[in-house]
Amino acid sequence: MSAFAGKTVFVTGAGVGIGFGLCRAFAEAGAVVALNDVNEGLAQTAAAKLNDSLPTSTVTPYAFDVAEVTAVQNAITHFAQQHGRLDIVIANAGITQYGKFLEYTAVDFDRVMGVNLRGSYFTAQAAARQMIEQGTVDGRILLISSVTGVRAFKSLGTYGVSKAGIIHMARVLALELGEYGITVNAICPGAIVTERTVTDDPDYAAKWGGVTPDGRAGEVDDIVAAALFLASPAARHITGQTIQVDGGWSLRSPIPDDHPD
Repeated sequence: MSAFAGKTVFVTGAGVGIGFGLCRAFAEAGAVVALNDVNEGLAQTAAAKLNDSLPTSTVTPYAFDVAEVTAVQNAITHFAQQHGRLDIVIANAGITQYGKFLEYTAVDFDRVMGVNLRGSYFTAQAAARQMIEQGTVDGRILLISSVTGVRAFKSLGTYGVSKAGIIHMARVLALELGEYGITVNAICPGAIVTERTVTDDPDYAAKWGGVTPDGRAGEVDDIVAAALFLASPAARHITGQTIQVDGGWSLRSPIPDDHPD
């Protein structure tokens, strides 16, 4: 039997990159999956690509902006009603908005916080309410943070503050939801090779591998492996924790020589 057969999984921000990898892994492990992206075309294309690779179509696209709380609530309710349950939710959606502190605008600040922090918070809230209503006793909520929430980066202050908030969010939500059998944990990816990071810098993997103790930049599957574990029965007694998946980079936090401020 597949590891997650009979389970339902909702992943936000999953059109590409880590989110897409998470959807692929859970679907291949037997779960029914909801794939969200703010871009409707991308959500549909990503879901179709996964379904084409699976024995049966088990991935459903949902297009909405996680900063819109009502949209989050409606999508999670609809998915749970369609499949009779909700087991695992991964709040992965996030945006990066570079800018120096002295020049940062309120508009950019509100957008980053709206997607990264509010989006994660109310995705978790909607999921927890659904799990409690249906009587789930082994619910899993995973929040995707970042090493920028642990170590300071120039010109990524707002993003880092939002990701630091997610780390603490895992703690407080775990404390409040433990009595319902729901665990809440966070994952902090380090430098991960994705479509976006390679597009931004074709030498991304080599540069970050050169400053990472284990000698390589991370891959999407490294984050997926941590998520599969935390969502599994083997992690039933782990909650309120944050796992840094960064090859040891945050032990010293060196930056590649030509990385822009």
